[in-house]
Amino acid sequence: MSLKSIVLTGASSGLGEGLAVSYAAPGVTLGLVGRDRTRLDGVARACRDRGATVEAAALDVADGDALGAWLRAFEAKVPVDLVVANAGISAGTGPDGSLEGLHLASRQVRVNLLGAMHTIEPLLPGLVARARGQVAVVASVAGLRGLPYSPGYSASKAGVRAYGEALRALLRPHGVSVSVIVPGFFDSRMTDRFKGAKPFLVSTQRAIAIVRQGLDRRQSRIVFPRLLALGLQATDLMPARLGDAILRAQKFHIQPRPDSLHPASGRPG
Repeated sequence: MSLKSIVLTGASSGLGEGLAVSYAAPGVTLGLVGRDRTRLDGVARACRDRGATVEAAALDVADGDALGAWLRAFEAKVPVDLVVANAGISAGTGPDGSLEGLHLASRQVRVNLLGAMHTIEPLLPGLVARARGQVAVVASVAGLRGLPYSPGYSASKAGVRAYGEALRALLRPHGVSVSVIVPGFFDSRMTDRFKGAKPFLVSTQRAIAIVRQGLDRRQSRIVFPRLLALGLQATDLMPARLGDAILRAQKFHIQPRPDSLHPASGRPG
């Protein structure tokens, strides 16, 4: 199926920006959502330069009402062929081991998990009615086995992964394919803030190529790097005490943004 209308959240940087530019072409309409208006406008210009029609909205995916209204208006003009729920934030314990706390933990769930639902659910009636189209959710290898220094992020991405897997089984009989994207470390603004070992780190361009190829093939799961994913899955199969000890030894923290209101706060992609 030729993709003529694509919605991408977290489009102002990283994987979202790269996919937006990759899909931009004459005859393609892109709906781009991000929180940073300046960077989002830059991505929109780059996509228009490649011939795409672009509608860009500076919205927080945690605001389901505002996002839903924008998505329904976009869908009414150009029925969506592909939606990629990519927006996300990361946080964790502080450099001194301080807990991330309820505010940060729940904020990650609102943006990462509920934000994915806010992105996809308003578009599902149209996709099902047309009996075609694609849905993609961006989870994380952190959703394969909880990381002790980032419990809120791990929980949110485990939820995203489970949500995507469930949607895939549900929507396949309706002609809608679902891809669950499970990335490890790739070069991005979010990864730059991760202070610790980054095994099997890949470039942003490589990550974009892997995801784009997987989406073009309508793969059910797009997992990279596989060795990191397998390692985390292996710790989940071990006795809990052993798996916990291995992961606890991989100490890390997530550097706050300069404008952060909390010592370990993250930012949306």
